Amino acid sequence: MSSRRRFIQNTMLLGAGLSMPSILTAADFGTFTRKIKPSDQINYGLIGCKGMGWSNMNAHLKIPNVNCVALADIDQSVLDQRTEDVYKIRGTRPKQYKDYRKLLEDKDIDVVIIGTPDHWHCLTMVDAVSAGKNVYVEKPIANTIEECQIMVKAQERYGKVVQVGQWQRSGSQYDEAIKYVKSGKLGQIRLVKCWAYQGWMKPVPVLPDGPPPAGVDYDMWLGPAPKRPFNPNRFHFNFRWFWDYAGGLMTDWGVHEIDIALYAMGVSAPKSVMASGGKFAYPDDASETPDTLQTVYEYDGFNMLWEHATGIDGGNYGTTEGIAFIGNNATLVVNRGGWKVIPETENVDGERRNKVEVVPHISPEGNALDHHAKNFVDSVMANDPSMLNCAIQTGSVAAINAQMGNIAYKTGKKVYWDATKNQFTDSEANELMRAHYHNGWQVPKV
Repeated sequence: MSSRRRFIQNTMLLGAGLSMPSILTAADFGTFTRKIKPSDQINYGLIGCKGMGWSNMNAHLKIPNVNCVALADIDQSVLDQRTEDVYKIRGTRPKQYKDYRKLLEDKDIDVVIIGTPDHWHCLTMVDAVSAGKNVYVEKPIANTIEECQIMVKAQERYGKVVQVGQWQRSGSQYDEAIKYVKSGKLGQIRLVKCWAYQGWMKPVPVLPDGPPPAGVDYDMWLGPAPKRPFNPNRFHFNFRWFWDYAGGLMTDWGVHEIDIALYAMGVSAPKSVMASGGKFAYPDDASETPDTLQTVYEYDGFNMLWEHATGIDGGNYGTTEGIAFIGNNATLVVNRGGWKVIPETENVDGERRNKVEVVPHISPEGNALDHHAKNFVDSVMANDPSMLNCAIQTGSVAAINAQMGNIAYKTGKKVYWDATKNQFTDSEANELMRAHYHNGWQVPKV
């Protein structure tokens, strides 16, 4: 960042004579921003404007010195919709681009948010940091282990601030739960369970191929993915359930939960992984990724279990999603709704007593996505990647572990990880680590 931005947001606001909350609603924006000089504001471009791309941009627009000045998307209807959404919030209309590379040429843009499908994340992130932009990239950071490793190298080479949208890292309940786990009160932790039961997900109906909608640059949407006819099932939200573009619930939800589990346990790579599952709920629907999956990760001293299911909500401990740390003294359960501790009991002089005190359910404070956005902005203003709650290195750990689960599922084997060589001991598994680009696109070299 230039010298005019080498101070954190709070210092800037104090200098502007403003007294304000850390996160603004859209309605309050004008009240608090009249005294912020244009030179003290951060200009954003959004690449991939539907779904989480817009959710991320909207969270950042609650922060007074953030402006959305450019949008890039392959769908003109999405561009038009988000242009008007920005206008309603800020009273200005951002520039529109069909090709994100044109957006990156704009020297006035300081930050880009990447909300594209997973198979585009690596290319856009590497191009963005090499163009001098700071980046907020959606999770999972990439669709292969090789791409995850490339993205880490790119950040380290160019030194830009890169936050990953694993916003649970900024949730108060996760911070409190992690501190409790690290306190040792649970006793020896033998098993960590992570899960996502998604009852709202119904079968993806089989639909015929056809022409892309008007205003859609489908070739650009495919990008480095294999060439295929347009099918509405593979477009927008449902791309998640096709291997060409994403990794199903294992990577979509898995990175959130696995991230918290590994951070609390202080580990990064398993010794082995095995997985079993399939399309058991909806065997004849159009999706490719498993609707039911159990994955067992072996780490030093404990195992971690990931499981997911679509179409049902009957998850562990009565919750649809979460992480459970199962220790000799108690089990801690945490999810987006809060956290609690369930003690084990023991017989003391003929009476059953709790080994530790009960911690009743504690709800989170505030909106974690908003907090995650502010953490990123503060880090950008200070030009300090070390301030990030979920830097690209952190995001890569969760994404790589989730990809390992999919690789074990695809091979049908128990696969072993060689930490000294940063690869599996199995050649088939190692091949699945690699990225294969198509249609003239090349895997980035850093």
